[in-house]
Amino acid sequence: MGDRIGIMGAGALGSYVGAFLSREGEDVTFVDMWPEHVEKMRADGLHVTGSQGPFTVPVKAIHLTDAQGITEPFDFVFISVKSYDTEWATHFIKRYVKDDGFFVALQNCWNDVTVAGIVGEERTMGCIASHIEVALWEPGHVTRGGAVGRDHGHHVFRVGEYNERLSPRSGRVAALLDCIDGSYPTDNLWGQRWAKLCQNGMGNGISAASGLGSQEMADDPRCRMIRIQLCKEGAQVGLAMGLNVVDINGLPAQTWADADKGDVFEELDGFLAARGGRVNWLASMAQDVHKGRRSEIDYMNGLIASKGREVGIPTPFNDAVIEAMRAVDSGTLPQEPEHVDRVLRAAGR
Repeated sequence: MGDRIGIMGAGALGSYVGAFLSREGEDVTFVDMWPEHVEKMRADGLHVTGSQGPFTVPVKAIHLTDAQGITEPFDFVFISVKSYDTEWATHFIKRYVKDDGFFVALQNCWNDVTVAGIVGEERTMGCIASHIEVALWEPGHVTRGGAVGRDHGHHVFRVGEYNERLSPRSGRVAALLDCIDGSYPTDNLWGQRWAKLCQNGMGNGISAASGLGSQEMADDPRCRMIRIQLCKEGAQVGLAMGLNVVDINGLPAQTWADADKGDVFEELDGFLAARGGRVNWLASMAQDVHKGRRSEIDYMNGLIASKGREVGIPTPFNDAVIEAMRAVDSGTLPQEPEHVDRVLRAAGR
C-alpha cells in the first residue's frame, strides 16, 4: 500500500503536482476552497496543458466544507496555499493526518516556520519549487509555461527537513516528485528557501504592480535595474544572516550581492536581458492581482525588508516595491506600468 497523500490548497502548484502524482497512481486527495474548481475536477478530472501537457486525469477532490467526511487519515499532506492562509489551513488539515504523519510546505516564502509552530518541527518539511511557471486561470485546468528543468540539468524540486538533516522521508517525497521534474532531497532547506525568496522577490512584486510580463521586464532597462537591486538586497540580507544561500537564478548569491560593482552590474544586466522566456509570462503575484486576490508581498519582499532591518542591511528597493504593492492591494492605485517609475523614485533613483 502506498501513502495516502493530501493536498491542502489546489491552486496552480498544488494542482500541477497533484495531477502528476494522480496520473502515476498515487492516492491523492485535493482539499480546496474554490467550489467551481472542486466541482470541475470531480466532474471532468484535472486537465494539464503547457510544456508537459496535455493530459487529463481523474482526481479525488473535496470541498473544504466536506472534509469532515475524511475517514482515513493521510500519511502526509502538502500545504500548498498562499502564505497568508498557511496558519488556518495547517490547523484545519492537521486533524486529518496520522499522528506519525508529516506536513510538507510546498509554497513560496518562509512558511515552514508557521507550519512547525502548529504541528512541531519534527513533523515539518519544506519543498522548494525552483523555476517552475504554473497558472490556474480557470477551474479544472492548470498550465505550465517555460521549459522543463530536467531538460536543462536543473532540479526544480528540493525537499528538506526543518532540521536540515537528510532523512528517508525527504528522499521518499523527492522520489515521488521526480515524476514531474528533477527533484532531490536537500540538507540546506533554509539556504534553498532564501535563494527562492530572492528569485521570487526580484520579479513578483514589480510584475504584479506594473502588470508587465517576463519578456516586457527583460526588454526594459529600468525593470532590469530594479530587479538586480531587489536581488542584491535579498542576497546581502541572506548572507548577513549566515545562511548558505545557493545560486539565485543560476548565479552565485555573492555575485548578486556585489551588483553595485560596475562590471558585475553589466554582467547581471545582460543576463536578465536574455532571460525573458519563451512567452511573456505573468509572475504568480501578478496572476493574483488579475484574479482580485490579495498578494503575498508582506511575506516575500516584506520578509527580506524585515530581516534586513534585523541584520542592518538597507533594502530601499524592496521597501519601494512593498509600498507600491500595498497601494495595489488596497485599491488606492491600479495595476499599471507607471509603478516602475514610482519604485525608482521611492528608492532614490
